Amino acid sequence: MTLPTAPMVPAVELTGLRVAFGKTQVVDGVDLRLERGQALALIGESGSGKSVTLRAILRLFPAGRSRIEGHIQAAGRDVLALDKRALSEFRGGDVSMIFQEPLLAFDPVYTVGQQIIEAIRRHETISQADARARALALLERVRIPSPERRLDNYPHEMSGGMRQRAMIALALSCRPQVLLADEPTTALDATVQIQVLLLLRELQRDLGLSIVIVTHDLGAAVEVADRIAVMYAGKIVETGTAREIVRDPHHPYTIGLLRSRAEGALAKGSRLETIPGSPPDLANRPPGCPFAPRCFLAGDRCHREMPPVAEVSPGHKVACWHTEDAAAAYRAGPTPLAVEMA
Repeated sequence: MTLPTAPMVPAVELTGLRVAFGKTQVVDGVDLRLERGQALALIGESGSGKSVTLRAILRLFPAGRSRIEGHIQAAGRDVLALDKRALSEFRGGDVSMIFQEPLLAFDPVYTVGQQIIEAIRRHETISQADARARALALLERVRIPSPERRLDNYPHEMSGGMRQRAMIALALSCRPQVLLADEPTTALDATVQIQVLLLLRELQRDLGLSIVIVTHDLGAAVEVADRIAVMYAGKIVETGTAREIVRDPHHPYTIGLLRSRAEGALAKGSRLETIPGSPPDLANRPPGCPFAPRCFLAGDRCHREMPPVAEVSPGHKVACWHTEDAAAAYRAGPTPLAVEMA
């Protein structure tokens, strides 16, 4: 007799996640699931709630000034149930984070090596010499040139690209199961951005990491992610595989993001498409779909009722009253990025 196998626990699962600061609801009912060994990109405009969602997974907000509701499961742990000591072990040990600006994330008065060594010894019983050897191996793993010398550099003595690689090494120092990356290529030039993205993808595959990456760049998301979740005004409006999101989007906001990329210009001198208007004031949310005031398909119902999340194909979910009309509009003129993914 063959016993049924238990379903695999996901690396990260958010259910009904809500994050508020005072009376302002910044994240509003987010449901997300990241399978083990996969990479998920969370994309959207600035202010859509991406970074807040990421930081909520590690409970990085002061309890007295924020409110987190719903369910957060990461690396097999019920995050909202962790006490102070367990939370300290969870951060860096089970789930680690690459912050947006390494120069601010690193302590300027300690060398990069000292900070990596301290992180290792905080989570493991290991000698100073062994921790330094692992720190050196990590700098080599992320391809920092002259790693022995760089280990004794202060953060300001490194270039932006090297600091970002050092931040990745620090994030990996305690062998986490899940890696959170908050805009890891924002301050880097285009060539270094590609190098860092390819490095993250390589590490994810080689180490079996599960990665959530926050970005506003769809090109970057496609480079590193298996799945993409599109976020707007604190809500997930579309999720699917990277190929589905780029080749067959069903939400008008996703279509707007795709068509506003510079690569979408048809010819030199042609006008770049933009999404009209601005994101809503989260302290005064409009009724109905938050994207309705900017949507080319919005009708009366869109301004009155928030659409439910519907599955347009297995694993491809959209929150829109006009999914088929939006998909048809996109198919009439896909962007070069979609052609590249074909």
